[in-house]
Amino acid sequence: MIWIVFFERHGDFMKLNELVELNVGSPQFRIKNSVITTDPEYKFYSQNDLEEDLAGMKLFDEQPKLIRTSDNVTTLAEKDVVFSLISGKAAIVSPLHSGYLYTQNYIVIRTGEEVDDKFLVYLLNEDKQIARQLWLSLQGSSVLKYTVKQLRELKIAELPPIDKQKIIGDVYMKQCHLQALQERKARNETLLRLMRLGEAY
Repeated sequence: MIWIVFFERHGDFMKLNELVELNVGSPQFRIKNSVITTDPEYKFYSQNDLEEDLAGMKLFDEQPKLIRTSDNVTTLAEKDVVFSLISGKAAIVSPLHSGYLYTQNYIVIRTGEEVDDKFLVYLLNEDKQIARQLWLSLQGSSVLKYTVKQLRELKIAELPPIDKQKIIGDVYMKQCHLQALQERKARNETLLRLMRLGEAY
């Protein structure tokens, strides 16, 4: 369970696209595979990669899907804020996933001086008002996937001062990392107990 930092909300609402810039990923079905070995090769960014970036640690052993192409594609840079239209989760790209190709299932969010990156990740992942807006936007839809339009039109309450945003964002990211460590420890302890049970007979 993530420890949530609460802050006072007041004032008018703004739409998310009035605060940040949203950049949609390359449509995967339009990317042409190349057999020319001199063309660049890219690793696809996945939901597991996003989970690792949010946790601040390696979680999975799977190999990334690769594609070689001469197409002009969208790639991630370290410290980008990335949002998944599949899971509705956000994270900050780690050095491990810098240069990965992100598709139309992901949005890179560029913030300005008024919004702290880590605070924005906290807001998108944990704010109840935003969660409710996202949930309502899916009602009646046959496809359980968010859209860029839904993200653009999210109503954001007046933000706290930037110094307070930084404090909240830093605490949140540390909590995400701590939770991931605790979950890994619990999994390892469970595996150890199961191994001992197997050795008992």
